[in-house]
Amino acid sequence: MSLNPIDLKEGACIISDAHYSHLRPELLALLQDIEADKLAVTQLIFMGDIFDALFGSIEFTWKQNKQMIALIDSISKKIEVIYLEGNHDFNLQKVFLHVKVFPIQNQPVLAQYNRKKVYLAHGDFAGENLYSLYTSFIRNPIILYCLKYIDMAFNHAILKKLDAYLGKKEDCKKFENFHEFIEQRLGLKYECDYFIEGHFHQNISFDVKNFHYINLGAFACNQRYFIVKSEQKKELLEEKKFSKGM
Repeated sequence: MSLNPIDLKEGACIISDAHYSHLRPELLALLQDIEADKLAVTQLIFMGDIFDALFGSIEFTWKQNKQMIALIDSISKKIEVIYLEGNHDFNLQKVFLHVKVFPIQNQPVLAQYNRKKVYLAHGDFAGENLYSLYTSFIRNPIILYCLKYIDMAFNHAILKKLDAYLGKKEDCKKFENFHEFIEQRLGLKYECDYFIEGHFHQNISFDVKNFHYINLGAFACNQRYFIVKSEQKKELLEEKKFSKGM
């Protein structure tokens, strides 16, 4: 968990779970509008799984996403960009030199907004034991080092197969009993005004014991993104839907 709070700004743009790849290119157009000042935002916050596959230790994934990486780098020289790593995009500090990157071990990230205490997280930081073991395994430097060279030996067949598999995944499923799941997972562990996370793709908000919980809709599902708006007393975020040429 981060100890020094970041300042969440009015007009910040929050994007989660875009799962960008050549099969899902829609995010590129939105960020091009931000970079060209066609969409004015004060801050850009990525909530994880922005890429379908971007691993800082494996340069081939950089090559697959080089246009998007260059665009984010350009935006980060104009406004503050914050990136919470997800389970599809991690070890990213060497990829984004001008971006504030928060790995899983530093999540949830503490933020402050109009004297409100807000936690931000991708959402995979508090899994069950088996899932926590999995998240540690996929981020392990030795595992990634071995994967990198095995994949190179087979002309990137492993990562190409992973890319094809991820492109077929259903990202818009309803999570049954989600409210009860969140109450059990987070309700008694944190005290704050808002807890905002992605990962589960539910696009829903509700009160739990110690805070108002917001699960962000996935950009991969209908190109949803969110703008911080103080006049919305309860929800804090205004949902937007991007369409090219808007």
